[in-house]
Amino acid sequence: MAAPKRLLALAVAAPLLLAACTTEGGSGDSGGGGGGGGADSGGDLSFAVVTHGSAGDAFWDVVQNGAEAAGEDLGVSVDYQSDGDPQRQSQLIDAAVNQDVDGLVVSMANPDALQDSIEVAVAAGIPVVTINSGGDRSAEFGAIGHVGQDEVIAGRGAGERLAADGVQNVLCVVHEAGNIGHEQRCAGAAEGLGRQLTPLQVDINDLQGAQSTITSQLQSDPSIDGVLTLNSAVAAVAVAAASDAGSDAAIATFDLNQDVISGIQAGDISFAVDQQQFEQGYLPVVMLKLYAQNLNTVGGGQPVLTGPGIVDADNVDEIADLASAGTR
Repeated sequence: MAAPKRLLALAVAAPLLLAACTTEGGSGDSGGGGGGGGADSGGDLSFAVVTHGSAGDAFWDVVQNGAEAAGEDLGVSVDYQSDGDPQRQSQLIDAAVNQDVDGLVVSMANPDALQDSIEVAVAAGIPVVTINSGGDRSAEFGAIGHVGQDEVIAGRGAGERLAADGVQNVLCVVHEAGNIGHEQRCAGAAEGLGRQLTPLQVDINDLQGAQSTITSQLQSDPSIDGVLTLNSAVAAVAVAAASDAGSDAAIATFDLNQDVISGIQAGDISFAVDQQQFEQGYLPVVMLKLYAQNLNTVGGGQPVLTGPGIVDADNVDEIADLASAGTR
């Protein structure tokens, strides 16, 4: 495959969004400060991005790069904060609301834990765009849009690819307990594969322990011929775990980092499902700018999808050139 599969609608919509951001006018002087829609398009806008990314997670580094690049391109202030603990993430949202930001971007790995904070933001007149996880709850909480990957669709694509590769007995390695998106990925993969996957819980903050856990599972069940990880960092330790266990199980993963790209190039990783997370940082800032200056919304109540695309031996060299720039 010459390039990752991407949704045509998104490919068309993104440049239109950027072009629209240069349009002056909108609601003029009807708003200012306070974060409400219709803020003066000539005034300074301040947006907060609050995600559940763990410190040092390369995936979320790219999301942050996207958000900050959009801020620079559009002339708005973007403050990125993250915390993997849902309670602390909700506190970061509360702090952004208290700072009277003009817009808020939130990832919702644990929607129930964040609901009160997001609804307080909406009640305060702050437009919210959700990203990455929790798209099915986004409108319920009052967000004006969602940007991300449909996890069931992406999981189904991964399962279909595993089936095409002849893989049958697959571990689905979950690295964040309670993350609804991870559950959806595994469920979608089971649909695509046509059989149940074996879930295996590990901790993203203890990669050495994750490697040991995967090794033990492969040693205890030699019939396992596939390992599907949901994170690029976990994919790297899964490769090491298979080696430790003397297993020939195919390794596949969601998301990209340099280790995954190198692993695909070396033949150690079969493929990666790429949700193009740079867009998950960039596009919400565009959406908030459009809403602030012109009360525009995007998606018609449906999520703006950023994937999935499959990266494998056929296109990995092209992707590698882009990854070095911090945009993949």
